[in-house]
Amino acid sequence: MQQRAINVILTGVTGTALAGMMVAGVAAASDDSAPKKQFLPQQAVAAQEQKSPERLADKGAMGGFTVPKAPAKAEAKADAKAAPKKTAKPVKKGPKALLSGKTKASYFWDDGSGVNGDTGAPAGGKPMQKGLFASPSWPMHTKVKVTYKGRSVTGFVGDRGPGEPSHRGVMLDLDTYTFRYLLDGKKPSSKYNAGTGEGHLNGVKWEVLSWGSGAGKKGKPQPFGS
Repeated sequence: MQQRAINVILTGVTGTALAGMMVAGVAAASDDSAPKKQFLPQQAVAAQEQKSPERLADKGAMGGFTVPKAPAKAEAKADAKAAPKKTAKPVKKGPKALLSGKTKASYFWDDGSGVNGDTGAPAGGKPMQKGLFASPSWPMHTKVKVTYKGRSVTGFVGDRGPGEPSHRGVMLDLDTYTFRYLLDGKKPSSKYNAGTGEGHLNGVKWEVLSWGSGAGKKGKPQPFGS
């Protein structure tokens, strides 16, 4: 009887101890597994970051060294060098006319030979030459451009003339070379004769580009001696 009571007591104590040990083991097991549950997601995140090139590019690091980025300025300079350059050539413009108009023109060549009523050397002091014109009134050495049928010659006033024809509207006397060139683009048969039956050119356009410093009158041409 006494022995049975002791056994019952021992059985209760042993059961209680075993139950306590089981509870402690479960608690210990729960504590040991908690860090693992927290650590595994962090490893997964780190592994994902190492596998993702986008994340590495954002952070600017790979294997301990910095991934360089091409500077925007360098790319812009490279594009500028590759692009073809366009160069615009400046348009050359002649001097602006101070005065312009149209007239009937004749021709002459005065060099003191007496040919064709030659009156001697030109009054402007320069020898007779291609591009030397005679005006009844403009200042000597006035720069003049003459145009006819699309052909042009730029010369200067170096003599007086024509005489009486200027009263009939002939306000320019051109050297034979200029006269023939304006007529048909050719050269005269001789410097004293234009080599054509034409003695006048009607509708020659004249443009005063600059006034000369010699004797004469600026403005529209006036008849000889007026």
